[in-house]
Amino acid sequence: MAVEMAVNSGASLWGPLKELRETVDGAVLRRQPESVHLLDLQLKKHKPHFLSLFKNPPKSAEQREKVRKASTEGISIQGQQGSRLLPEQLLSEAFILSDLFDLGELAALELLLAGEQQQPHFPGLTRGLVAVLLYWDGKLCVANSLRTLIQSRHGKTFTLELSGELVALTTHFTDELMSQGLTKRILTLVSEINLTREFERLQKERGLGNEKHRKEVSDLIKDCRQALADSLFLWTCQSPLTKDDTLALIGHLETVTAQADGSLDSVNLALVMALLYCLDVSFVEQGTEDREDLLQALPLLTERQYVSAVHSRLMDSQPWKLPGLQAVCRLAWALSLRVLSQLPQGSALVEFTEADEALADQAVLGDVFLFMKEGILDCEGFSQEEFYIRRLHSLITDFLALMPMKVKQLRNRADEDARLLHMSLQMDSEPPSSLRRDLDHLMSLIGEFYSKDPFGLELGLEFWCPTESLQHTSLQGSYLGMALQRPPHKQVVLSKFVRQMGDLLPSTLYISYLRMLKGLANGPQCAHYCFSLLKTNGATHSDNIKGAAGSPVSWEHLLHSLMLYHENLRRDLPNPDVAHYRHPPLRGITQRELEGLTSFLQLLTTIITWSENARLALCEHPQWTPVVVMLGLLQCSIPPILKAELLHCLAAFGKSPEIAASLWQSLEYTQILQTVRAPGQRQAAGIEVELNEIESSCEEYPLTRGFCHLISTLVESSLPVNLGAGLRVPGFQPYLNFLRDSVFLAFPTRAYRCPAEKWEVADCTLEVFHKLLRDYEPQPSDFVQEMVELQGELVPAHKPPGHTIMFHLLNDSPMLALCLSLLEEGVRQLDTYAPFPGKERLESAVLHCLCLLDLALQKEGLFMDLLRESQSSLLVSPLEQLLQGVSPQTRRADHIINIARYLYHSSSNPEAAFQSAKILRRISNYPNIQARLVGDFTHDQTVSEKLMAGFVECLDNEEAEEGTEEQDDSDPQKKEARIRHETQIHILNLLITSLELKTPNLALYLLGYEVKKPVSSTNLQDAGVLGCPRSCLHAILFLLQRGTEKRSGPALIRKAPHLAELCYQVIYQLCACPDTSGPTMRYLRTSQDFLFSHLQHLPFILPSHQMAALSQMSWLMKTAAIELRVTSLNRQRSHTQRLVSLLLDDQPHTQHAADGESGIEEETRSVSGFLHFDSVSKVRRKLLSVLDAIEFSQDMPELLQLDFFERTQIEQVISSCEHINEHGHRVCNVKLLHRLLVGEVNLLQGMAAIGQRPLLMEEVNSILQNVVERNRVRRSLSAKRHALQSWRSLVETLLTACPADLIPVDDRQLIIRDLLLDLHDKVLSEDAAGELMPIVAGAVFTLTAHLSQSVLSEQQQGVGLEASSGFASIANSALHLILRKLLDFILCTGGGYQRLRAHLYGSLLYYLQIAQKPEEPDTLQTAGKAMWERLTAPEDGFSKLQRENLTIIESYGKALMEVVCRDACDGHEISRMLALAVLDRIMSVDRQNQWLLYMCNSGYLRSLVESLRQDDGALQSLLAPQPPLLKPLYIYESKMALLTRVAKMGQGAVELLRCGLVAQLIECQVFDMVPDSDAHRVMRDPSGFIPSPMDRYRQILLPTLRLFQVILTSTTVNHQQGAAQVLQWLIVHADTIQALLRCQELSMGALQELSLLTGIISKTALPGALEMGGEVSGAALMEFQGHINRFQRLCLSLLGRLAGGERERLLKQAEIAAPEDSAERREEMEVAMQQVCANIMEYCQTLLLQSSAQAQFSICLFSPSGSEPAGRDGGRADLSSSVPSVTYSRAPSLGLVLYLLKNSAADFFRFHQSHRQGLGKLQSLEQLPPEELKELCQGLVSGPGGVEKISSVQRSLLAKRRLVQLINNRAKLLALCSYIIETCLFVLWRHLEYYLLHCTPTDPKDSLLPGATLYRSRLTDDSFGGFQASGGRGLGLSRVSQQDLDLLKSDMAAGFGEALQRKLLEVEGLYSQVRSRYTFIQALVRRIRGLLRQPKS
Repeated sequence: MAVEMAVNSGASLWGPLKELRETVDGAVLRRQPESVHLLDLQLKKHKPHFLSLFKNPPKSAEQREKVRKASTEGISIQGQQGSRLLPEQLLSEAFILSDLFDLGELAALELLLAGEQQQPHFPGLTRGLVAVLLYWDGKLCVANSLRTLIQSRHGKTFTLELSGELVALTTHFTDELMSQGLTKRILTLVSEINLTREFERLQKERGLGNEKHRKEVSDLIKDCRQALADSLFLWTCQSPLTKDDTLALIGHLETVTAQADGSLDSVNLALVMALLYCLDVSFVEQGTEDREDLLQALPLLTERQYVSAVHSRLMDSQPWKLPGLQAVCRLAWALSLRVLSQLPQGSALVEFTEADEALADQAVLGDVFLFMKEGILDCEGFSQEEFYIRRLHSLITDFLALMPMKVKQLRNRADEDARLLHMSLQMDSEPPSSLRRDLDHLMSLIGEFYSKDPFGLELGLEFWCPTESLQHTSLQGSYLGMALQRPPHKQVVLSKFVRQMGDLLPSTLYISYLRMLKGLANGPQCAHYCFSLLKTNGATHSDNIKGAAGSPVSWEHLLHSLMLYHENLRRDLPNPDVAHYRHPPLRGITQRELEGLTSFLQLLTTIITWSENARLALCEHPQWTPVVVMLGLLQCSIPPILKAELLHCLAAFGKSPEIAASLWQSLEYTQILQTVRAPGQRQAAGIEVELNEIESSCEEYPLTRGFCHLISTLVESSLPVNLGAGLRVPGFQPYLNFLRDSVFLAFPTRAYRCPAEKWEVADCTLEVFHKLLRDYEPQPSDFVQEMVELQGELVPAHKPPGHTIMFHLLNDSPMLALCLSLLEEGVRQLDTYAPFPGKERLESAVLHCLCLLDLALQKEGLFMDLLRESQSSLLVSPLEQLLQGVSPQTRRADHIINIARYLYHSSSNPEAAFQSAKILRRISNYPNIQARLVGDFTHDQTVSEKLMAGFVECLDNEEAEEGTEEQDDSDPQKKEARIRHETQIHILNLLITSLELKTPNLALYLLGYEVKKPVSSTNLQDAGVLGCPRSCLHAILFLLQRGTEKRSGPALIRKAPHLAELCYQVIYQLCACPDTSGPTMRYLRTSQDFLFSHLQHLPFILPSHQMAALSQMSWLMKTAAIELRVTSLNRQRSHTQRLVSLLLDDQPHTQHAADGESGIEEETRSVSGFLHFDSVSKVRRKLLSVLDAIEFSQDMPELLQLDFFERTQIEQVISSCEHINEHGHRVCNVKLLHRLLVGEVNLLQGMAAIGQRPLLMEEVNSILQNVVERNRVRRSLSAKRHALQSWRSLVETLLTACPADLIPVDDRQLIIRDLLLDLHDKVLSEDAAGELMPIVAGAVFTLTAHLSQSVLSEQQQGVGLEASSGFASIANSALHLILRKLLDFILCTGGGYQRLRAHLYGSLLYYLQIAQKPEEPDTLQTAGKAMWERLTAPEDGFSKLQRENLTIIESYGKALMEVVCRDACDGHEISRMLALAVLDRIMSVDRQNQWLLYMCNSGYLRSLVESLRQDDGALQSLLAPQPPLLKPLYIYESKMALLTRVAKMGQGAVELLRCGLVAQLIECQVFDMVPDSDAHRVMRDPSGFIPSPMDRYRQILLPTLRLFQVILTSTTVNHQQGAAQVLQWLIVHADTIQALLRCQELSMGALQELSLLTGIISKTALPGALEMGGEVSGAALMEFQGHINRFQRLCLSLLGRLAGGERERLLKQAEIAAPEDSAERREEMEVAMQQVCANIMEYCQTLLLQSSAQAQFSICLFSPSGSEPAGRDGGRADLSSSVPSVTYSRAPSLGLVLYLLKNSAADFFRFHQSHRQGLGKLQSLEQLPPEELKELCQGLVSGPGGVEKISSVQRSLLAKRRLVQLINNRAKLLALCSYIIETCLFVLWRHLEYYLLHCTPTDPKDSLLPGATLYRSRLTDDSFGGFQASGGRGLGLSRVSQQDLDLLKSDMAAGFGEALQRKLLEVEGLYSQVRSRYTFIQALVRRIRGLLRQPKS
């Protein structure tokens, strides 16, 4: 039992029933797909609710006990685990509720629990009060569902055009209910449920809350009764009731009573109509196809008992409570019997059908027509139901058509009565009491019934038979004068009735007849017929002035009488100067005449309102001149009520602009409102006096209202500027002043007999103000005071009326104050929720006030701008500031609050709420007001709650519907739904605007964030949790979340696309703003699972709203990108993982399986066709399907085809009308353009122009359409751009910000492949829009970068290398495809889009990087393989891919080369750099030199070379202490890199020399501008980004030196020529170069410079170089020689520094300077130093070899001193030997070479050792301890703690990279050492050979110091060339003393000992053989040893 007792927290009396109603409405009214099945389930489930309609579950002791124990033992709740203890208070409330509604205790408890849950939706109510609402709402849901189900049945009156399946289902279900006694149940309930009684019960138990709650409860109860009655009515409309049910219904109606005003209430009306439809057989006449079936089902024809029972019941003489109602039923029955008697089946019922006459008589005697008019027509619900109107129409017309004799009797009786009345009047006796007025009532009924036509049915047409052929398409039978078909019999009879009644009309019926005509003239066609009738009724000869011959009902007669009245009354015009201007006792107009005239004027007004032809025909009629006559009558003294009718009639005439213009002049002329005062006139006349004296004392204001109505109409038609010119200052001003000062400002203080009239007066004046302000556009001329001449003097002219109203609204004027107090009064009245007289008019007045404020806010910007520019003296304040003023009534600044409070009444007043939201949105644009508003809104707790509830209620509204662009507001329901939707849009825009402003702002308050504390401290909760009220954020999420659990996705995106877009935008803004981001994302993630549930429904496809769908997706994707980033940062892996797999997986998810719908199976089945294998089926990745949804093609508007206008001028005008709208789109203001163009057309003069005007206007129209289309295209492109941008940021976030291990490497590559290929396919399609390309290019760049990174990291981990398909998870074919698409993309961008190509070049570089072989460790083992092996080795993956890439690139031929080369030479800097890099990259793999040839042949190479000279200036500016931009430097570096690449190919180097590369560089002066290194130390860039000037200089110099070096090495044939040119460069910049060689501080940069410089010098500064230079004069030759010698000297001294002890010192210094990357620095410096030494030694070797082949003729570079440099301990090393210090001061000693040799040998072993260790570590990388790994990574990771952050995989990759670097550096050092050793040995050998064998020592006694001079000359003789020629060997030999030689020999022998020799041989063994390079170390060692051992000669 316990299980059954579980409580449903959704309340079984409410929740399920709400769902039932949703389903029923969805199936029947909204026609949702797949709803029949759901409906069937719901109906089976809820059948008991329908069978026992409104019966509550019974109380039971058991339940009571269970509920009582719930506070101690707890109670189980459905869907929750365990039982829950409930508080005592709740239980006692449950018992009260149970007793109150006589309801089971558990059900009562459920209601209370549901009330608690729903409380946030009802701010200010307790759970008990909410439970009361839910109880009745549940009942209403059942009643409404019943009504809708019955409405969907098929039957005789209407059809909803639903599917047959649905109709069969509902028909079967409702038939079943009916057979179980539904009718009697409904009738019982309608009698039982009584509002007063229910309220009394609720009142007693305190079940009623505030006014709003009372209103809501009473509405629910009323709606329940109404829905039940409607169900019965709808049933009888479609199918008849059974006999018993019909009798029960009649029985119920017998007891019905009327309301206080004599009319029925709407429930009883529905039941009466139900009975009338029961007795209805009129459908028999309509020949519909299912007529026979319907007849079969009609019990009137098939069941005799039915007819007899109903007949006897209605013939029963027992009177009903409402005799009139009885009469109506009898009449209906009589007519049904009459119809039956005419049918063949009716012969069987003859005994009943004969009684029809008697029944009709009884009905007439029962005042049937009077009751129909008073009891039925006056009921408020009558005009809201089309089928009530149709039934009553058929009742009236059937009576007239089927019972013509009855009608004739009525007429005869009326004639008789008229005669009796006439006699009694003549005899002055009392009229007889027996007079009946049946015909009078009938005519009044017809007049009243047809004068209202809310559905535009124009049923009155049946009374008009077209006599003449009318040129009207929609009339039956007649079309442009074709032969008429015969109209139906009924129509003929009815039209005869209208005409006959007018013949010889007795005076008693005159007014009734006019009223009947007025009703029958209601409608455009009816009015025309009525006009014709009155025209034809007139006398044929109008000569007869008396009008006796014509009918009294004709224009002739009526208008003539009006003229006669005017004639007579005009004579009585009193003199205005007489003091008492009152109506004298008139012989004028009797009461009866007054009524007649009023009726006539009303008829006239109706006809001319509907028919423009009638308006013009009557107005232009020369005899009658009605307008003049009426204006004349207005000046006469007639009752105000008649004047009001005249004014209304004039207003109807004024609807035609042609008439309106003349009407203005007539109005001014007759001075109805006195605008000109006569000089001697003492007091005012005209309408002002009537208002102040007559109407005010009568306390009725018909005349004033009529006047306002007239002005309102005329203002709309035309507003003449020169009104009253000549007599007064022309213009509308006096009228405006009267309306404002005398009518509007005075209205609150006047007295009113009928309180409703007060609001009518306010409403009609405000309406005029609204129209005037709406049509006003501020112009500069309005602010200049213009003068007009009046009677000879100049007076100031009036401003336009709109300007005056603006001025009053922008000042603290009485008018603004009254508008604001009216708003306050309005909201106060609405807050009472009570009806009061004039409520509609007050609401209308309030609406006009709100519109005025909105228009003022809209126009004030332009108004104030123009005012400022005009320097006028007007003072105005912005309206938004005035609105912050203090209200005189409340003494508080609450104007804006009052405006906002209208949102709270959006359910009853949608339009006011709409305007209120609009005003608030305009005000929200001002940041300074926002903060104050937040204070005002939150100041008072109750007001704050109410305001919040108002905003939320507007957003929550379920009736809102998005309208289409071209909206017709004919259907009031649609219009209201659209207005509600617009209100929501305005509120969301208000939130969006506010969120962009600083805090606190309105949006934060409305969305439920903290405004008094820091925003980020907010803790968002679901509504109702911790007392958290329901905020706009909850409402927005509720809107978006609806439908996310179904397969169709969020309902809102389809129902209201634009609204959904804004909702997503608000969510995005909240997530993107730093303050709100934290709380919002937490809430969305935890409480809502918002993003996942929405992203799974991407992409949103809305064919009719593409832009909205794209925007929705954009905002959603941007939010998702933020979420991914945030969850990744916070390490919330599961969240990130879920989203990532949702977006990227191509396996189907089974997310919908729990839907109760068919789930995912169908989806996959449709995807993979019939081959449905779960394992194989792939679905498209979510990201790709979103990309599919972005359409890249864009249909562009066609060019304008113009015949009249000039195209260029039109284009200028269009662009002048363009502005940036609030969404940031550039659009053209179509209204403004229209004004300009129409103005232009109006300027044209002459007949020709007038003739062409229609054509011109047509062209204007086509221009406007074109512009509208352009705007649409721009918006569409912008939406696509936005969507694509968001897609790109989402992709980039996925790839960059999410942890790499979430997507496995192989998947990652496939995903990137898919994305790249799809992107390219879309962008390369023929019609892709160019505007989208830049974004695509950016995405392609990122994706390629990630692809390259992913492939590289995969290779480094050594995964894919073995794979056969290529060397990565991604197949080579895919890579080729990507390359092809990339190149296609580059080519398709053509000439333009250079910046875009920068991205593509970047992508191409990344792509080409994939095929680049990574750095491999140099193991020094290559020699082990034979050459053959290396040649025949299989091609590795890299080379294969490279080869294939090149083939693809070459297949594109010249086109691609052209684009890349052009970009490299010219254009935007970044594109140039990247294009240069691409050229570099391609050339590096282009073995055939195709690209090089192209560049040479097409002149691009020369252009590049020549541009270097132009770069000189820019580069010089870079060396200033504060450089401008570094761009030139980067471009220069890129160029040099490319040129270096070109130079590496022999052919390229030759080409460069041919292009004059060196010559260009010789002319560059930047090389001579070496910055002073110390001066700029101060100016260092603190960020370290901008290098110091010295570094910048090196960045310029080093590329040049490298380029030279490459040229020197790669030119073979033209080597000499290249060397000579480079030498020239060296000599031109000699000073700089020598300064560099002398450099004091050898920093890292300096060493790099030196290593390159010495390399170049060693190849160029040689003795033979100059001969190549051609004819050089002797002097120049001498100079060159000097430079070369200087270079030589400097190099040798440099060697002394680096080979000596300075080396250690430098290395130490480097370690101290930068301890963190010391290992790196030390290595680089070691390499550089070794390189310098190697270069200089090579130089020495070359010099020695070039001077002579034999030792004895060779020059000497080193002095014969064998001592090594001193100061090893770190002191300054002496450069030469220490013995004869003077002698050899300029040449270094041989000891230096020996020293270098020893050091190099030692270094060699050191390096060899560490090289072996490095290799060992590399092989056992996995086994290395973590500390060592960290240490290895340290140099490659920047920032403190960087190593800690990276993953272990990454760490080992970095360590591997670092080890390879180390090993390769060591290999390089080993090569250098080996080379230095070799050259040192050679130099030593040559010198020793010379000194020890060929040199003859001199005797020191010969001269004091001869050796010094002579030796010096030998050492560095200037004439290298002529030296050997002299052949004087002894010359030089005599200068070296024997002592020197001996010392040299002993020193050398000591230095070059056994140990050293062994070492050197070992070097050769270790290194040279391995390198397969045979060195001469062994030979040289042997020779030197031989020389040293030689015995003394």
